Amino acid sequence: MFRPLPLFIGARYTRAKRRNHFISFISMTSMIGLSLGVLAMIVVLSVMNGFQREMSSRVLGLVPHAAILGVQPLDDWHKVARAAEGNPAVMAAAPITEMEGMLSYKGAMQPIQVAGIDPDEEAKVSIVTQHIVQGSLQALVPGEYGVVIGELTARRFRLNTGDKLTLIVPEVSNEPGGITPRMQRLTVVGIFKVGAELDGSQAYIHMVDAGEMQRWAPGQVQGVRLKLHDLYAAPQVSKAIVAGLGDAYRADDWSHTQGSLFSAMKMEKTMIGLLLMMIIAVAAFNIIATLVMVVNDKGPDIAILRTLGATPAQIMGTFMVQGSLIGIVGTLIGGVLGVVAAFNVSQIVGWLERVSGQHIFTSDIYFISSLPSELQWGDVALICTAGLVMSFLATIYPAYRASQVEPAMALRYE
Repeated sequence: MFRPLPLFIGARYTRAKRRNHFISFISMTSMIGLSLGVLAMIVVLSVMNGFQREMSSRVLGLVPHAAILGVQPLDDWHKVARAAEGNPAVMAAAPITEMEGMLSYKGAMQPIQVAGIDPDEEAKVSIVTQHIVQGSLQALVPGEYGVVIGELTARRFRLNTGDKLTLIVPEVSNEPGGITPRMQRLTVVGIFKVGAELDGSQAYIHMVDAGEMQRWAPGQVQGVRLKLHDLYAAPQVSKAIVAGLGDAYRADDWSHTQGSLFSAMKMEKTMIGLLLMMIIAVAAFNIIATLVMVVNDKGPDIAILRTLGATPAQIMGTFMVQGSLIGIVGTLIGGVLGVVAAFNVSQIVGWLERVSGQHIFTSDIYFISSLPSELQWGDVALICTAGLVMSFLATIYPAYRASQVEPAMALRYE
């Protein structure tokens, strides 16, 4: 039977009882530390993936994936919508007119992004209709100047449906200042809550009312917003559609308005991953300490093996096998426990809340009521590979020291 000497002896050393129990304790500590490091990294990265998924579904479900805007107001938005929907990457299209302004209520003010929409078409391209908590999007009737606001805005101003507030938008004029404010009284007809910062910065009015405020002709809109199958292809898809329509149109997409948010989330995930990798590195350093003590403890055994004909390379391989087995077992245990914990992290947090009687996550503070988690097998493979590689590298120096032991020196005092 083929049994390489380094693999056979290294495996025996790993499971053999030692005279020095402290070495066994350090070996177990190294294995546990490596397992905890791998487990923590898998769970944390899965939770961050879950947060990114939640933010993507909420924020990018509310803002346009892409938009085809006219250089001048569009007279027939249906024509542009049909041209956009001819692209296989586009799921749906709907009219939109965007304005920036200030909301005023009893002397308090806040900036707001107002979208003029068609309530009948908006459900095709936005999730706002699924998150109305008061009133209805269908209550936006042309000429009545109704508005649907976010839950944070309603809470800040203490508004309910039926209350009135003022929208102030800038208007270009021939006055010396060049811009004069235009004020419009609005009635709150609905409140939405998607659980993101857009609850305090987004509002909806009817596109006819938005055109009136812009002093456009009846039926004119700013452009068409698109919902895409792959939102990360938005820049390429929108530019391709505009190229087919001509110079009278321009493209916009979510990466211009929300790109910095998702870039920051990606950078945060990378930095936390690097910090958690230090836990695995510390456990790998413990393997070095373990093997150094094992080499000192096994000095006579090394000398006997050398006198029986074992080469320095075989001695080195023996201790590399021993250290690598510690790393393999620790990584596998941590990987399995990490995957199980990542799949059940919401239930674990819920159990802790029930036991402690405290709510760890409340939607009023964190925009979520449960801890999201999304396990990506690519992350698991990367983490386990990193643990195995660092464990293997940690064995090189102690194993090299073992290969340099002189038999005569090791047996001098035996």
